[in-house]
Amino acid sequence: MLLLAPAMLLMGVFGFAPLLSGFYMSLFAGRYGEDRFAGLDNYVRAFTDPGFWSSLRVTIYYVAGTIPASLALSFFIAFGLHRILRGRGALRTLYFLPYVTSAVAAAMVWRAIFNSPDGVANLLLSHAGFGPQRWVLESRGVLHLLSGGWIPPGVGPSLALCCVMLFDIWHDSGFMIVVFLAGLSAIPAELEEAARIDGAGPWRVIRHVVIPLLSPTILFLLVASTVRAFQAFNSFYALTQQPDQPLFESTTNLVIYIYGQLYRWNDYGYGAAVAMLFTGAIMLVTALQWRYVGRKVHYS
Repeated sequence: MLLLAPAMLLMGVFGFAPLLSGFYMSLFAGRYGEDRFAGLDNYVRAFTDPGFWSSLRVTIYYVAGTIPASLALSFFIAFGLHRILRGRGALRTLYFLPYVTSAVAAAMVWRAIFNSPDGVANLLLSHAGFGPQRWVLESRGVLHLLSGGWIPPGVGPSLALCCVMLFDIWHDSGFMIVVFLAGLSAIPAELEEAARIDGAGPWRVIRHVVIPLLSPTILFLLVASTVRAFQAFNSFYALTQQPDQPLFESTTNLVIYIYGQLYRWNDYGYGAAVAMLFTGAIMLVTALQWRYVGRKVHYS
């Protein structure tokens, strides 16, 4: 207990105390300075607020679009780097650079690329014979644009949200690549050699040897990246939101929505209530991942 005391003190002061304070704040209604007790009214309001459900839908689109793509891309890049003997360190550093770069600074560069109508992305489209797009300003669904209008514009993620997804896949994959490389380095080479001697091809070696032995690494990255994706803020705000403009609905995830309630409209009670619901949702998703995905993890 003595050795655990410093860590528990830090967690209590910077973790549990703010959580309890946020729950206490959620029981009051009104803007900053008002202290009218409202009980669970703010929670009921959240479930009846269209803005809450819209931001939840954006968050689900974002998590579902970034996590599988980031994991798959990072794994195959790491697997390729693991097979390279010369220049592995330089390439690993090159892939890791986006992750250590400031997300806001990198997002501003990407925003210039997606600038409409004279950004680099539209310049490339014009050379390919296509018309310009509004990119991070486009609120219509990407499925609507790709289908030529057959699919309703409100179905699926917007083009602006897809731009945010693409940026975060690029920005966050460096961390996953390094972790995958560490996991691949811990796999005994004899196991892969034995599988090849038994007649297994490259894909069967990956499926039946490499991925099962990497399952603890995959579980860690899945849980950590899911929590991180739920809490995404910098890329959304820097790419699509304007400080002096209303929130851009098609890229307003739950964190941006909470931010707006707290710091734009000073509705601290309602913002805290949404934050408490959001915290509970993240805990539930994490518990489900540990329960169902954790069963398929092989530690030996």
